[in-house]
Amino acid sequence: MRSVLSILAISAVLTPLQQAPPATEVFLAPLDPATGVTTWMNISNSPGYDNQPSFLPDSSAILFSSNRDGKQTDIYRYDIATKAVKQLTSTADSEYSPTVTPDGKTFSVIRQAAADGTQLLVTYDLATGAHQSVVFENVKPVGYHAWIDPTHVAMFILGSGQGQPATLQIGDTKAGTAEVAATGIGRSILIRPRTGTVSFITSAQPRMIKEFNPLTKTTTDLIAPFENGQDAAWTPSGVLLMAANGTIAMWRSGRTEWMPLAMLGPDSPYASSGPQPAVRSVTRLTVSPDGKWLAFVAEPVAK
Repeated sequence: MRSVLSILAISAVLTPLQQAPPATEVFLAPLDPATGVTTWMNISNSPGYDNQPSFLPDSSAILFSSNRDGKQTDIYRYDIATKAVKQLTSTADSEYSPTVTPDGKTFSVIRQAAADGTQLLVTYDLATGAHQSVVFENVKPVGYHAWIDPTHVAMFILGSGQGQPATLQIGDTKAGTAEVAATGIGRSILIRPRTGTVSFITSAQPRMIKEFNPLTKTTTDLIAPFENGQDAAWTPSGVLLMAANGTIAMWRSGRTEWMPLAMLGPDSPYASSGPQPAVRSVTRLTVSPDGKWLAFVAEPVAK
């Protein structure tokens, strides 16, 4: 379980974690701007670790990471129309955080080497799952990433030693190098729609969601994070979502408060009256490019 423990050490507090990861699942929900989220379904359906969903550019499918043999984590694909799950990678290493690259032909992942735990950003063929290339040979250890454009990517880079803060780095694939844009950040780094800017959450108190402009290299404050949440997602229209416990909240530019979008816990009327399970500890979330779907990670609450 070494690979799973290492990747979880990147999360929340950025310190080593000495316990098995929770049995999280990936859920899919229709997203209605008027009513929010009223139904959701478990699409990973695996007893182990399922995490880090991301949509294909045409919103037809979701990529996610899953540990199904207790050895390493591979990448799987869920097709929304057919509800079919397909394994894309099957290697001795572990792959995390699958993200379709700007060319639409490959997807990038954080690959953790089984031999020494090295975490690099690499690409695989989207159709076959065959390994393509290492994006940066000398930028490591990479924890999370988000593509700005075909030749630039924002990356969460772990600190070089115990207690050292993580940094936001902007990588240039042509030069093979990366520059530090911010120090002391959380794991949620995102590209804000229609702006090309990178949003991130500071790890030091008081925490703040900030926005970095790669062109001007300036940083501005947006809003304090929702409650104790550490994961966020932008909708195509520019609404920011954050999760904490069993609640998902939303924020629009110009407002000073978070507004509720979805209640998914045991107290939710939709969980108690419908077939969807109540959930807790909602973490990663992502919205489809067409704005019609929300995928999120959570722990099911047994009825």
